[in-house]
Amino acid sequence: MRWIYLAVILILVLEPTWAQPPADVVKSHPEPGEGIWSFLRRHHLSPAEYFDEFLQLNEGKFTDEGGLLAHHAYYVPTKTTNWVEPLFGESHQNLTLIDETLKGAVFYLVSGHGGPDPGAIGRYGEHLLYEDEYAYDITLRLAKNLMQSGAKVHVIVQDPYNGIRNEAILKPDQNETVMGKPIPLDQIERLKQRATAINQLWEKETASYQRMIEIHLDSRGNNQQLDVFFYHHPHSKTGKEMAETLRRTFESNYRRHQPNRGFSGTVSPRNLYMLRYTQPVAVFVELGNIRNFRDQQRFILESNRQALANWLTAGIIEDFQNSK
Repeated sequence: MRWIYLAVILILVLEPTWAQPPADVVKSHPEPGEGIWSFLRRHHLSPAEYFDEFLQLNEGKFTDEGGLLAHHAYYVPTKTTNWVEPLFGESHQNLTLIDETLKGAVFYLVSGHGGPDPGAIGRYGEHLLYEDEYAYDITLRLAKNLMQSGAKVHVIVQDPYNGIRNEAILKPDQNETVMGKPIPLDQIERLKQRATAINQLWEKETASYQRMIEIHLDSRGNNQQLDVFFYHHPHSKTGKEMAETLRRTFESNYRRHQPNRGFSGTVSPRNLYMLRYTQPVAVFVELGNIRNFRDQQRFILESNRQALANWLTAGIIEDFQNSK
C-alpha cells in the first residue's frame, strides 16, 4: 500500500504545469482552413517571433498534427515593442511601448538654455541649482513618456553624457548641443539655431498633429512661490487651447493629490522668439521659481520631476484626443 501511495505522489509531482495566460489576453477563433502562421499574421504578429509563445499559451488545444481546432478560441500573444534610446542614459534607455495613445503625433521638445548658458540659478543650502540641468532632466522624462505612448519625439537640446538622473543636485556642465551642434554664446543665435532645427524637421514631417513644447524654470524673488504656468503665441488659438488643457490637468492633479492646496497657474499670450519663429503649434512651460524654497522641492526631488513629466503627458494626451 505504501508503494502505491508513493507512486501517486510521484505522478502528482511530475504532472506538467499548464501555461496560465494573463487575464487580459485576447481570445480569437481561427478562420476556416487557417493554420498557426496565418492566424498570427491575421493578428499582425510575426509567426517566427510569436510561434513558440502561441504554442505555450494554447497548450493542449491542437490536433494531433499540430493544427488549429475550429471550435476553440485561442489566446493571442501580446505584441510588445522594445527598443533602446541612449539619450536617456544607461538606467533609463530601455523602452517598452506601453500603448499607442499618441500614435501619429509628432513632438519637438526643447529644454531651456544649455551649453554656455545655464539659465536661471537658485541657491539651495550650500548648492546652486541650474535651470538648464533641471529643465533638461524633466524634458527627457517627458520625451520617454511620449515615446512609450507611441509618439514620435524630436529632442532638440541634447546632452550626450547626461541622461535622466535621479540625484537631487544635478551637477552643471556645458555639454548640451542642439542635435549635435554646439550652442552659440549669443542669445539670438542660440534661439535662431533651435527654431531653425525645429522648422527643418517640421518640413519633413507629414503628421497633422505636431507640437513644440519648451520647458523652463523661472527666476523671481526668493519669497515668491509660483505654480506651473504656460505661454502661447498671441495669435495661436490651437496653442492657447493646448496651454489651457495642460493648466486644467495640473489643477485637476493638485485637487486630487493636495486637495487643500489650490492651484494658481496661468495661461497667457507672449511674443517670445520661440513662439514667433517656430512652425509647429507651440506651448512654453514655466515650472516654477528656482529661487523659492518650496518650488525647489518640485525640482530637486526625483519623484516630483517625474510627476511633472507625467502630468504634462496626461495633458498632452488629452489635447491630442481633443484634436481628432
